Amino acid sequence: HVNKNRPTLFLLLDNLRYDQWKIIEPLISESYRVEEEDYFFSMLPTATQYSRNAIFAGLTPLEISKKYPKWWLNDNDDGGKNQYERELFGELVNRVVRKSVKFDYIKVSSGPNARQVEDNILNYLNNDITLLVYNFIDMLSHNRTEMVVLKELAPDEKGYRDLTRTWFQNSPLRAALRTAAKRNMQLIITTDHGTIRVNRPVEVGADRDTSTNLRYKAGKNINSSKGSDLFTITEPQKAGLPSPNLTTSFVFTKEDQFLLYPNNYNEFKNKFAGSFQHGGISMEEMICPFIRLSPK
Repeated sequence: HVNKNRPTLFLLLDNLRYDQWKIIEPLISESYRVEEEDYFFSMLPTATQYSRNAIFAGLTPLEISKKYPKWWLNDNDDGGKNQYERELFGELVNRVVRKSVKFDYIKVSSGPNARQVEDNILNYLNNDITLLVYNFIDMLSHNRTEMVVLKELAPDEKGYRDLTRTWFQNSPLRAALRTAAKRNMQLIITTDHGTIRVNRPVEVGADRDTSTNLRYKAGKNINSSKGSDLFTITEPQKAGLPSPNLTTSFVFTKEDQFLLYPNNYNEFKNKFAGSFQHGGISMEEMICPFIRLSPK
């Protein structure tokens, strides 16, 4: 869908659930017409370092770790886990397209960055494709756990959707997309994973090097409480996942479960019950919208 005659804006809204897309669709449809609406399944784990790197690389996490070891970090390695998305996409273009594609990569994770996108949107007309990663919804999901006011504004799924719509309605992103439409930019909207509201704690035991995510664990010697219904991958390479150690396994929650250690169990149960998390297996986390739009 990318061609030299019309620039394309590839907008990846980190942590965008399908129902959140539907709640902002009427606002986007003021300037754009939906040409194609489709879906794909996120990687497991449904976490940014796995799913978003896979999107920009066009490779599984295992393939990235083998082909570009300097650009891949495992769960407990120090450093940012998504620092090389620009480079991975450049390699994807060279490997698959094999022709000149002028592109740029912009990542927005704060208010000032968002204003810059609005101010610079006309510069993107010079690219064949501009990759825009927008982190606000992901930040909303994570900050909700810590901030009482966000819990009040988004107490459940409906509140979460309404808050998403309110944000987008008044955001610099909406203004930037209006300008893009006026300049005949094609728009593609997608995400790397969604999120789910968790309520059922599952007790697990693991060593200190195990990952900290509440919806999945990667490490050695992971043991869950009796009767827990978890999905375990004991041979990560068969699932396209790197294995830091020979005995590394991945354990995933289903539906609205979340994983807790025995230490301070009740404290963390009270803190995280009702929060929005991702990394595990649920329709909310795994079904990712893929929308292609043309200016009206």
